[in-house]
Amino acid sequence: MEITGYSASILIGVSLGLIGGGGSILTLPVLVYLFTVDTVLATTYSLFIVGATSLAGAVSYFRKGLIDVQVAVFFGLPSIAAVFLTRHYLLPAIPERVSAFGGSPVSKPALLMVLFAVLMLTAAYSMIKGESKTEPSERSGNLTLVVLQGTAVGLVTGLIGAGGGFLIIPALVNFLKLPVKAAIGTSLLIIAVNSLAGFGFSLGEGKIEWNFLLTVTAIAIIGVFFGTYLSTKINGKKLKPAFGWFVLAMGIYILIKETIH
Repeated sequence: MEITGYSASILIGVSLGLIGGGGSILTLPVLVYLFTVDTVLATTYSLFIVGATSLAGAVSYFRKGLIDVQVAVFFGLPSIAAVFLTRHYLLPAIPERVSAFGGSPVSKPALLMVLFAVLMLTAAYSMIKGESKTEPSERSGNLTLVVLQGTAVGLVTGLIGAGGGFLIIPALVNFLKLPVKAAIGTSLLIIAVNSLAGFGFSLGEGKIEWNFLLTVTAIAIIGVFFGTYLSTKINGKKLKPAFGWFVLAMGIYILIKETIH
């Protein structure tokens, strides 16, 4: 299972480099099911892996002039605030046993995995449906929606260690009218800042096996460079629906596994 886990780790980076998101969708299941890491600790590990990998990918896009730093700051500030509040207040407030609707209580790790599965189904729908075909003209004046979306991304990142690229890219394309490739590069920077900030907020909450964490991260970073290279050869938008069906299948599997005993 560990060999499979290390092999799957490269796909985390490939997804981030190629389509600007989806890496965190793979990270948590790989850590929990293939490496058998505790779910809560796995969310912390996921923040570091996704953050470091996204940062490596963002460097490549920055060199090509495909990152809007001003937008990243505007979108990222409410996200970081939401990550901080979630990691320090919301996540610790969730009890170890949570009463289910009309059934027996479920454990905190199981609840987090169910929430993650729901996120996967939402992400899969977004990927399969495809992005809006709005042209990159003048930016929308409704910046309130972008702030709210940034806050939502921070909530997701802080709670289950997911970067939220599937939320960020549509916001950048539809509300701020960024070209798709610039949206991917900017998304990577936002994901990197959010995730690494979340990891920093989580330090001291559990023992971190740095050798393991750095190994998985290094493999994922190799994947992000490969994915960035592929993005110059392959249209990422064409691959998104296929990846979406894969994410849909994984989300259904996790949902069944965590809810049926």
